[in-house]
Amino acid sequence: MDELFTVGHSNHDIERFLDLLEANGITAICDVRSSPYSRHNPQFNRELLQASLKKRNIAYVFLGKELGPRSDDPGCYVDGKVQYSRLAASENFRSGMERLKAGMKRYRIAMMCAEKDPIGCHRMILICRALRGEPVAIHHILESGSIEDLRSSEQRLLIELKLPQLRLFENPEDLIQRAYDTQSERIAFVREDEPQGSEITQKREPWTN
Repeated sequence: MDELFTVGHSNHDIERFLDLLEANGITAICDVRSSPYSRHNPQFNRELLQASLKKRNIAYVFLGKELGPRSDDPGCYVDGKVQYSRLAASENFRSGMERLKAGMKRYRIAMMCAEKDPIGCHRMILICRALRGEPVAIHHILESGSIEDLRSSEQRLLIELKLPQLRLFENPEDLIQRAYDTQSERIAFVREDEPQGSEITQKREPWTN
């Protein structure tokens, strides 16, 4: 079975962040931020991060265009808000998922976004949800350095959303899916302006050290 780790860079010192990766044997970072830059934590700006990773022999690939929480496709929005279900069904997202799954065959990957807690981040609510039916063991590297498997994260999400009760004719899996839907609505990106239909030109980026 393949393995996938996820991690939020949060406000970690870069050395602390790299130590977290090394402690879990990570050999590649898959950056799924829509914009690979941080105003408050510039150590995680793409070029600086890539240079820091290289010193530890950790490969890097940016898949924020394919797997990020925003989209240039106006068809992925309703009333200015991204719809994760539409993102997940898009050709662009499916292409990114295939690249991620192919990368798992060669590397021990940590999928990285900014948010420290996976239950509040699209890396779990969008991407990990799309992988639930795949033979992939998913582990979240938490801010403390501890590891939480996806099932445990889902149970925390149910508690966070106060959804421990099943509806009539609902089974436990239905409840989990309802939690994902509810959280998607809570955290989805909202555009301040009306979506503009722009052409997306994709550049295939290699996994690089």
